[in-house]
Amino acid sequence: MTEEKTNEKSSDMFENTENITPPIISHKEQYRHIPHGTSDHIAKSIVHFSATCADFLFQNRYGHRAVVLETIAAVPGMVGGLLQHLKSLRFIRDDRGWIRALLDEAENERIHLLVYSEIAKPNAFERLLIMIVQFFFYHIYFIIYLLSPKTAHRIVGYFEEEAIHSYEHYLKLVQEGIHKDIPATMTAKKYWNLENDAKLSDMISATIEDEMLHRDVNHKFADDKIGTRLWS
Repeated sequence: MTEEKTNEKSSDMFENTENITPPIISHKEQYRHIPHGTSDHIAKSIVHFSATCADFLFQNRYGHRAVVLETIAAVPGMVGGLLQHLKSLRFIRDDRGWIRALLDEAENERIHLLVYSEIAKPNAFERLLIMIVQFFFYHIYFIIYLLSPKTAHRIVGYFEEEAIHSYEHYLKLVQEGIHKDIPATMTAKKYWNLENDAKLSDMISATIEDEMLHRDVNHKFADDKIGTRLWS
């Protein structure tokens, strides 16, 4: 990863949220969207099943859990950005800021992957798991977005809720001394503009803020009837 790329700050992500339609107001607290309608319940069920699988596979190995899940988390933004880009070309009209927002999300999740992989050091099994899960998730999510962008964004919103819960529990374990609060990686310090003496707990706190923003963006997008009409 080049120094130029690592100097991009997470704080710049969605810096023009007021220019996105609908406007995004980020909630800096834990909350959960209540499902309404069939598509919301389908999205919630998919996320619940995925979270249960992650709990079974990784249990309290939160660093390794983050590596595998961030690989998946970086997919939806790229898929959504691509399909919204094609929609904008197809109908020759403005995307209302959606493309940039979704690509920013994908890039941010990719950085999360790089940051936590420097700590967790994924083993051969986890690298194989990453390739398999990413392959299937990409194609499944692509199809879901083609059929129902609303459901696709709601899935991501619920995924982010689970990610926030997971990272908050990870942070609690670090603060209680169950996991060692090791120094933050150089990549994390540059990306989030952390202090030189920053620790793992600072990295996790910064990650939680990012995930809260992703949660709010995707739930807001799922509620937008214009943006989620991919074919008209």
